[in-house]
Amino acid sequence: MLSLPKKYINTYLLIETIGLFLVLSTCSVYLNAIGLAWYFHLPLLLLQGFWFYRLYILGHEASHRKLFPGSVAKNDFWGGLILVPIMTPINVFRKIHLFHHGFNRKDHHTSALDTYVTRQKPSWLVKAFYYLLWYVSVFLGGWFIHSLVSVVLFLFIPPSVSVRISPAFKGWTMQDQLKAIALFGLGVGFHLAVYWLGGSAVYLYSLGYPMLAFAWVLSLFVYIFHYDTTIGSETRFNVRSLGYVPFFSWILMNFNEHATHHQHPNIPWYELPKKRTPLPEKYHQQNQSTDSLLRAILNQLKGPNIVFTHENKKSAP
Repeated sequence: MLSLPKKYINTYLLIETIGLFLVLSTCSVYLNAIGLAWYFHLPLLLLQGFWFYRLYILGHEASHRKLFPGSVAKNDFWGGLILVPIMTPINVFRKIHLFHHGFNRKDHHTSALDTYVTRQKPSWLVKAFYYLLWYVSVFLGGWFIHSLVSVVLFLFIPPSVSVRISPAFKGWTMQDQLKAIALFGLGVGFHLAVYWLGGSAVYLYSLGYPMLAFAWVLSLFVYIFHYDTTIGSETRFNVRSLGYVPFFSWILMNFNEHATHHQHPNIPWYELPKKRTPLPEKYHQQNQSTDSLLRAILNQLKGPNIVFTHENKKSAP
């Protein structure tokens, strides 16, 4: 792919992504039809979950208007279309994601998903609750539910009210909301059409079960690049990169080069490895404590950061 002229790379990417989505869905439906035991089917369903994550990452590229940078309309059309199976409107994705870039771990209260803030020193019961909440969020699909709730808020809360809920809604208009509702409806319609035309088995093995796998994959991976990194106003440095892992780097479009992406969000996905930018030394020591994908996932077992504002320091574990 990367040997292609730059103007064709993302066209090929779309063909690859949509093509393999259809192939994986067809294989999954077929294996169920021939009666393959569920435990043999699990690896394929997990791969489908990862491929749904590819849709998410491709939507991320479109949210930065890098899919087709020469045409906003073309960029948003294909970005919106690729997100239909996961029912995520491109303009909602963009709004939430750009807030993440601008305010990533700015302080303990802002865009720091691994941090829970209390107004008094937490009891062991409160700590246990926060740890349980964290483990459910990371290891049992909770961050997917969190993302789903965020989308629903953008869809159905009046803009004048939603901005009071989160600063991410600043500038969100009724026109934006109506567009988002239409795109969300397109996603729901796609799911219903597959169910009505193909039946429950076709739906479950092409979309239903893969969505569950995606919920787990997304929750497991979504914060590994920011977990336990620095907190402060230099938001573009509160991040880590991970080493190249051929299979995952291919599926996730070099998303492992996350520190480079946050420092230079306009670099297209295919140029990230050769333009890798180290973090300043001040941030490197804490944030690059590992470059292992597996270690970054397992590190999340350490649990959340619990802060009580009265003393403005981390509570004892």
